[in-house]
Amino acid sequence: MIYLDNAATTYPKPNSVRSATALALRKYGANPGRAGHDMSIAAAEEIYRCRTAAADFFRAPGPECVAFTLNCTHALNYVLKGLLKPGDHAVTSCLEHNAVSRPLHALSETGVEVSAAQVYPGDNDATVDSFRRAIRSNTRLIVCTHASNVWGIRLPVERIAALGHEYRIPIAVDCAQSAGVLPVDMADSGIDYLCIAGHKGLYGPMGTGLLITANGSGLSTLIEGGTGTNSAREEQPDGMPERMESGTQNMPGIAGLRAGIEFVKARGADRIFQHEMTLTRLLYERLAGMKNIRLYTDEPTPRYFAPVLSFNVGDLPSEIVGRKLNEHGIAVRTGLHCAPAAHRFFGTLEQGAVRVCPSVFTFRQEIDRLVQVLATIR
Repeated sequence: MIYLDNAATTYPKPNSVRSATALALRKYGANPGRAGHDMSIAAAEEIYRCRTAAADFFRAPGPECVAFTLNCTHALNYVLKGLLKPGDHAVTSCLEHNAVSRPLHALSETGVEVSAAQVYPGDNDATVDSFRRAIRSNTRLIVCTHASNVWGIRLPVERIAALGHEYRIPIAVDCAQSAGVLPVDMADSGIDYLCIAGHKGLYGPMGTGLLITANGSGLSTLIEGGTGTNSAREEQPDGMPERMESGTQNMPGIAGLRAGIEFVKARGADRIFQHEMTLTRLLYERLAGMKNIRLYTDEPTPRYFAPVLSFNVGDLPSEIVGRKLNEHGIAVRTGLHCAPAAHRFFGTLEQGAVRVCPSVFTFRQEIDRLVQVLATIR
């Protein structure tokens, strides 16, 4: 199979990730941080190693700022519903995934106001100005994607964060599509809440995610329960990461995530990005010369895009194209990609789009084969 659905979940996983996950099932089988015996302590140490690796990779203030979640959606819900109250206002973008749009919609029914700033691909000045115009006196949060999961369009999150801090407004960034591929530096960017999928660009197992913030004590909790600390108190702990980590953690997944982070660090995120962008640009150039292909964005460039490309074959429903590609052993993603706002942006809400995303394990010959098969679809 030629697997090009890496924007949803990277596959295959590195051998080190598979080995770390299997080892955790054998060696760290006890509940971490809940007992004083050797296996429980060993499990807790492995979890701390992952916190340290994540904090180092994203240059967070410290490992205590790293909370483990089920996925990026889980982390975003923690921030949005833990921070916004009736009467507050939030600014987002017009390209958001449902992981942002749906929690904001639910909050709007409780009295939270939401504005979507227009994004101008290739013009960061205009995009930042759009966010500035959307800010109100009661704005309490800016939340936006780092890179569109449909079109690969990058938002200037560092500049948006600086804008927010100018008005004393925190920013939460959805890094589901960018973590491990695009540079994310919390120390320099000013991002307050970093929401990350562990199973995409970090090459960890599914069911892993991260919320990285030094401001976790300021968030209301969605889930309360056992944390292994201060058990005599009925109140949920105030400090990170325990405040966001009730119940038993995904020990094998966290071990695999640690290995994934170390894999990306060893390979070099810059090198991975260059490899994936080279393949994405190659695909764009080949498709641009085909009469039956509809492209929607400008040619992807490293400054303004992540390595994700969506297109259509004439007027064919994207699902039909995906089915035909699957018959040739090529796996892509079709439909709306859980991001109707992004499809509304380019007028593909009815047709959807065929999405291709390479990974570090994708070869040029696989892109050539995709183009060859697309040429036969009418």
